[in-house]
Amino acid sequence: MHQLFSQVLGQRDLSRAGDLFSLEDAEIEDCLSQALDQIKAISCSPDYLTNDNDQAVVEICITRITTAIRETGSIEQHSTALVGLWESCLEHNLTPQGENTEDTPHAKIASDITSCILQNYSCPSVMVLAVPVAVRFLQRGNRELSRNMSSYLSLAAIAKSDLLAEHTEAITLSVLGGNHMLLRVLPSVYPRQPDTIHCHLGDLTAMMSQLESPEQHHLIRLIQMVAEQHPFMLSPQVPALVSYLGDQSLTEALLGALVDVSQASPSSLVSFLPALRIVGQQCPALLGHVAKIHGAVGIISETHAHSSLVYLVSLLGSMEHSFHHTLLLEIRALTDRYPSLLGGCGKDIYRMSNSFTAIARLLGRRLEESATMHCRMDEACPPSPCVSLPGAGGGVGSEQRLQVKIQAFEEKMGEEGEEEEVEEESPALQRRYSLSQAVREERREMRFNRSKSLALHAVRSRSVNSDGGEDAEGLEPSPDNIFSNTLVNLHSENQEAPPTEGKLAGDGSMSALDRGVAEAEKGQSREKDGEKEEQGEADRLLIHLRNNMETIREFCKDMVQQIPTPEQCVIEDSNRGCVAKLSFSCPLKGHYCLYAKSCFNLTSRQPHLWIHIMLLHLQSKSSVPLCSRDECVQRLASLWEKTQMKGAHSFPMAMTQHITPHRKDLESLQIQLEEVRFFDLFGYSEEEGGWLCFMCNNPEKATVVNQEGQPLIEGKLKEKQVRWKFIKRWKTRYFTLAGNQLLFRRGKSKDELDDIPIELSKVQSVKVVAKKRRDRGLPRAFEIFTDSKTYVLKAQDEKHAEEWLQCINVAVAQARERENREATTYL
Repeated sequence: MHQLFSQVLGQRDLSRAGDLFSLEDAEIEDCLSQALDQIKAISCSPDYLTNDNDQAVVEICITRITTAIRETGSIEQHSTALVGLWESCLEHNLTPQGENTEDTPHAKIASDITSCILQNYSCPSVMVLAVPVAVRFLQRGNRELSRNMSSYLSLAAIAKSDLLAEHTEAITLSVLGGNHMLLRVLPSVYPRQPDTIHCHLGDLTAMMSQLESPEQHHLIRLIQMVAEQHPFMLSPQVPALVSYLGDQSLTEALLGALVDVSQASPSSLVSFLPALRIVGQQCPALLGHVAKIHGAVGIISETHAHSSLVYLVSLLGSMEHSFHHTLLLEIRALTDRYPSLLGGCGKDIYRMSNSFTAIARLLGRRLEESATMHCRMDEACPPSPCVSLPGAGGGVGSEQRLQVKIQAFEEKMGEEGEEEEVEEESPALQRRYSLSQAVREERREMRFNRSKSLALHAVRSRSVNSDGGEDAEGLEPSPDNIFSNTLVNLHSENQEAPPTEGKLAGDGSMSALDRGVAEAEKGQSREKDGEKEEQGEADRLLIHLRNNMETIREFCKDMVQQIPTPEQCVIEDSNRGCVAKLSFSCPLKGHYCLYAKSCFNLTSRQPHLWIHIMLLHLQSKSSVPLCSRDECVQRLASLWEKTQMKGAHSFPMAMTQHITPHRKDLESLQIQLEEVRFFDLFGYSEEEGGWLCFMCNNPEKATVVNQEGQPLIEGKLKEKQVRWKFIKRWKTRYFTLAGNQLLFRRGKSKDELDDIPIELSKVQSVKVVAKKRRDRGLPRAFEIFTDSKTYVLKAQDEKHAEEWLQCINVAVAQARERENREATTYL
C-alpha cells in the first residue's frame, strides 16, 4: 500500500487525507484493494458510529479510491474488495432513525460505492459479484439506496438479465412493496422465471391504477409477454384488464394482450364483449383488436358465432380499408367453422367480388335470409292431423286441398328459379362472379323469396277464410295476381287492424293456421325491429350526435354569430389539393338585397372544417339526432369522400373524433373571411337569427344608397402611379363612389376634369394590400382588380380605409346583383 494511504488509514490522520488527491492515479492504482480492505476493518469497528474523525477519513478515502478506479479503468481488478466493503454495510443499520433524515455512516459508504458500480453496469465480472448484493439492499428500508439499487438492476437487466433470474422473487416482492421502478426489470426476467411471476400476477395487475405512466407501460409489457407465452395465466385477470381499458394510453396494449387471451381462453371474454364494443366506438383505430376478440369468442358455439358474425359484418362496411383484411379473416373463420350461418354459400360470396363493401352487403343479406328462412319453415309446417279447423266445412279434406294448392304453387314458382338453384348446388358449375352479376342475382333471389312468401300467405288466407268456411272451387290465381292482391290485402290490414290480430273463423275463434301465420309475422316484425336497433347501435355518427346534442347546440349558439354556414358547397381539385367552393346568400332577400339572385363565393383550403361545421349546424336545427342514412348527412358524406386520399378517415370516423372544432380552427376561418372582406357585405342579425347582407341588415341606408346620383362615399385617396413595388410615388386624387362607377378626378378637388371611371361591374375583387407588402409601409392601402388593370389606393388612415373598402365592396355586389336581375328579367 502507498505510504500516504498507510499513514492516513493506519493513524486515522485526517490532516493528511486531503493530500491523497495530489497523488497520480497510476501511482496508487495497485494498492486500492488493500486500502478498501482496511476501510472495511475501520467501518466495522465498534466505535465507528460515534467516531466522527474515522467517518471523515473513510469518506475522503473512498472518494479518492472510486475516482482512481474510474480514471484508470481498473474496476475488474478491485471489484472483489469493492463489493466486499459494499456487502459489509448490510451488517449495519442503513435506515435513518427518528427525526434525523440524514443517512447513517454505513449508508453513506454504500451510496458512494453504488455510484462507482453503476458506472460499470456493463462489466459482466463485476455484475456477477454485485447483483446478489444489490438485491439484498432492496429490503433494507433505505429509500435512496433502494432507488439507486433499482437503477443499477434496471441497467443490469439490459446487459446481463440472466444474472437477475434467480432473484426474481425478491425483485417482485420489492415491486409489490412500493419499489415501482423495478417493474422495468420484470419483463427481462420473466422468460427465465415465469412461474414466480405467475404467483404474483394478480397483485401486480391490481397495481395498475397506482402507477405513473412510464411504470404502467412496463407492467403492460409484462402482461403482453404473459399473454403471448402463457395466455391461460391471464384468464383470471381479464375483469381487471377490461376495467383499465378506459385509459387511452393503455387501451391498445391491453387489447393486444386480450387478443392473445381470447385465442387460448375465449370463454373468459364472453361477458365483456359489450364493453369491448364500446371501447371500439371510442377508439376506432383499435377496432381491429376488438374484431379479433369477437372472432375468437365466436368459435365457442354457433350462438356466439352468429352474434359475432353480425357485429363483424356491420364493421366490414364502415371501417377503414386497413382493417378489412383482418375482418374478412375473422368472418371467414366463423363461416368455415359454422357453414349453416350463411346457408353453406359463404365461399361463393367471397368469390363474387374484391369489394369489401359489396361483400359486407351480401353477407348481411345472407344473414337476414338465414334468419328469415327459419321463420318461413315454421310458417310452412302443416298443422298436426289431430287439429281440425273450427267452422271449416271440409275438415281435414280442406286442409289437404290447401296443402295441395301450396305445393302446386311452390312448384310453379320453383320453375322460375330452377336454373339458378342448379348452378348454385352444382360444384362443377361454380364460377367467379363479377360484382354487378352478384348484386343482380342477390336482388333477383330476394324478390323471388319475397313474392313467394307473400303469395303463400295469400293462399292460406283466402283458402281458410273463404265464405262458408269452405275452399272456393276453381280458384287458381296466377302468381302475378296473387302478389298484387296480397299487397292490397296487407296494406288494408295494416291500416284497419294490428298485424297480430288474426281473422276469426265461423264460431268467432281464431283458427290454428291463422294463429301460426300471425305468430310468424310477429316474429318477423320483432326480427326487423331488432335489426333496426342493431343498425342504430352500429351507426357511430348517430351515437356520437345523440350523446352530445346539448354540447353541439351550445356550441352552435355561439358559433353561428361568428362563422356563417354555407348554403352550398362543392369540392374541386386544385394544384395544391382539394378545395371547397362555398356559396353564401342572404335568406331575407329584401327589395334591395345584394344577393337575391346571386351568391357570395369563397374558395377555402379547409374543406374538412367547413363540412364539420355544416354537420353541426344541421344537428343544432334538428330535435332528433341525425344518422348516416339521412339524406342531408349522406350529401355531406359524399362531399367528404371527394376530399379524401387513400388511407384517410371515413366520414363517420372523422366526425366523431372531436365533438366541436378547435378554437384555433375557427379563428383561421374568421381570418379567411376577413381577408375576402365577407364582413363588409354580411352581418349577423339577432332578430332574424342569421347572416343578412348589408342592405337587408341596414334597410334605413338602402334608400340613400340607391338614390340616383347620390354618392355613397367621396373624398381624397392617393393612387400609386408606378407599377414597380420598390418605387413609392403617390398622387392625390378626388374619388366619388356613386351608382355603378368609381369616379376620380385628375386633381385633388371635385372641380378638376374626370379621368376614365372604374366600372364596378368589371371589378373582380377588392383586397387589402398583402401582409408582406403592408410591412413595407402600406398600412392603409388596398387594391382594386379589374379585367384589365389593378389600382393601388391609400387612404388617410386605417379608419378611412375600412370605410372605403366596405362601401366599394357593397357597391360592387350591388352592381353584380343588378346585372343578374336584368339578365333574369330579359330571359
